[in-house]
Amino acid sequence: MKTKKKRFFSVELKSKRNLKNTPVTKDPNDNVLPEGNTVELVQPRFAEDAVLEIIGKNSTLRINVEEDKIKPENKLPKVKA
Repeated sequence: MKTKKKRFFSVELKSKRNLKNTPVTKDPNDNVLPEGNTVELVQPRFAEDAVLEIIGKNSTLRINVEEDKIKPENKLPKVKA
């Protein structure tokens, strides 16, 4: 049986003031949606072998994903708000 590869992510905020909302309940099945602001996008880039970094003025989002997984032909359709 093939094991699924786990992906990690991290969110680094330069200050607690940039954190808008992080609801966490005791129920392990509930969703968690951390929200904040980065003010200005500084640089998206690939770091290391397969870590996408989205660097903002006040925060950095990192997720391990290979560059070929996010090429235009692999993009998901836009979701209407």
